[in-house]
Parts: sequence; structure tokens; C-alpha cells
Amino acid sequence: MKHAKFVSFTEIGAQTAEKAASLLPDFLTERYARTVDPSLAGTQLSRFAQQAMVDCDLIVFVGAAGIAVRAVAPYLAGKAFDPAVLVIDEAGRFVIPILSGHLGGANALAERLADGLGATTVITTATDSRAAFAVDTWAAAHDCAVVDPQNIKYVSGALLRGESIGLKSDFPVDGRLPAQVTLHGAPESGFVIGFDIGAAPFAHTLHLVPRIVFLGIGCRKGTAQKMIEAAAQAALDAAGVPWQAVRGVASIDVKQNEPGLLHFCETHGLSLTAFSAETLQSVPGDFTPSDFVARTVGVDNVCERAAVCAASGGALICRKTARDGVTVALAQQDWRACFEKQEWEDKKQ
Repeated sequence: MKHAKFVSFTEIGAQTAEKAASLLPDFLTERYARTVDPSLAGTQLSRFAQQAMVDCDLIVFVGAAGIAVRAVAPYLAGKAFDPAVLVIDEAGRFVIPILSGHLGGANALAERLADGLGATTVITTATDSRAAFAVDTWAAAHDCAVVDPQNIKYVSGALLRGESIGLKSDFPVDGRLPAQVTLHGAPESGFVIGFDIGAAPFAHTLHLVPRIVFLGIGCRKGTAQKMIEAAAQAALDAAGVPWQAVRGVASIDVKQNEPGLLHFCETHGLSLTAFSAETLQSVPGDFTPSDFVARTVGVDNVCERAAVCAASGGALICRKTARDGVTVALAQQDWRACFEKQEWEDKKQ
């Protein structure tokens, strides 16, 4: 679940913050009413901002925009890392995204809160104000990692100048492409959807990597994290899959508390899904059997079956590899680059 923190500075602002927080049931929300809650007396806003910028997906300041800007400015890390930051005036009349409008989803969240508060959204990002295609918004909405966010400016800049941008995709493309986006020719700027983050079909190439790959992992009891790390890296290298594509890790339930595996997942910010032997054995497909594994845990293969199960029946893209007592397999969810037919036309109306 995503994490949001609201901070307000007046009694009226605290009421607005409470109403706004209630509009985000899919977030774990915390509210800090600085002049209302006695427990916050003497606390530093800068310390609040420093911590929130690290551990939150969304920060909402209910008060003056200047306060928000000064609070978060020292802790900015970059377009790909900063959380969404919004400002709401204390009366709840305006909602203004001031940071991470696209990748962090601040623009969409501002629209959502404004709708619930009966407020006006103030969007200042150029692509939105001109109803142009925003590649970083599309990436966030379709769960694609942006490998080189510094190149977003080239793609967006070309669109705002009225130029075409290119698209190369290793996945099927559905729907009508947005205006100025073309699959043909060789525009100066464009974006690539796929796992090859070294591809450079354009002078300025932005790489979007769908997060659709699951690591299926089996290991001996007590296996160190570094052993799991090395085995996972070897499998990814063999399949030509970058870390940015990895969505999660899967294994058998008897390994769900294995320290090395848990530390590996924590290091990479990945969730661990554990399946029972019965569930794994029931997964249809052609897997690499092992009599030893079957006798030990009750299923003939852990890593391949777990990867496919986590990927909702997706295809194996790397079969079982073994290294230092660790087995790893990769499975990929079925995925298509979808562009809604009416989405961009509707934005311009």
C-alpha cells in the first residue's frame, strides 16, 4: 500500500487535510496538524520533510505553497526518485501539484483530490496545459520503469515544438498512437519500450521498461544473500533482462522466512510471494523436473513453477539455472503497449 503524509498549519487546514485524506482509501495516510496537535509543538518542519521525502509516495501540504517549496527543496533527489508533492490551500479551494507531476502521479492525484473536495486543480506542466502526450505519465500509468529520465526533456520538448517523436516497441502496440508519435522514420527524439536498455534508434532515446518479470527462486536453507544475488544476476544476464523489469520474487512457502531470500528482496524493494507445494505442482506447463526436489519439498520444480505462477501463467523466458545451491528462473507476464483510442482526442476537447 502506498504511503501519504498530510501536514497542515491551522485549525481550518487540519479539517481540510482530514477530508482530503479520507479521499485516498488506497493509501496509508498520516496527518500532522502542527498548530492543533500539542504533541507536534517544537518539532521541525524540515525534519518532517526530510523523512517524508524518503519514505512517502505522496506529501500534501495544506497551506501556503511557499512553505512547501522551502520545506522540500533541500531534499530533492531527481525526477525518478522524488515523491508526489501537492499543495492545498487551507479552505480546500485549489489543489496544486508542485513536484513529480508525471512519474510520481501528482497531477492525477491532484485531479482526484480536487474532484472530492469540489476544488480547482492548477496544473502547470507544459504537456498537460497544452493537452499533449506526456510520455512519463504514460509510463507511470502502465507500470514502466524510466531508465534515463534525463531524456524526458528531449521527448517532451519535441512534442511541444510540434515535432514528431519516434516509438520502437518490442511488445505489441494496441490502439491509436497519440498525435506526433510515429512508428516510422527516424525522428531525432523518441522512446523505446523493451528490455534492451542499450538500444539507441534515436539521437535522444528514452527507455521504458515494463515491470513484468518475476524471479522464481529456490535455495538451500541458510543460503547467504550474496549467493542469491549472484545467481539472480546470472539468470537476468543470460536472458537479457535488466533489473528494472523485475516486478517480484516467488518461491515455495517453506522458504518464505529464509533470511538470505528476505534480505535479497528487501535490498531490491521487491515483494516475495510464496506458494504451497500443491499450488506449484498444479501449474500447467513443461518444467524441468528434479526427483530430489520432489522428495524434499513435495513438488518437482520450485523456481520455474513459482515464476510462472507469480506471472499469472506467463511464459518462461529463462529456465532453471543453478549456481551455489540457488536455482533461478524467469517468467514474463503477458503485456502489450496500449494506447487508448480516444484518450488523447478527449484531452484536447
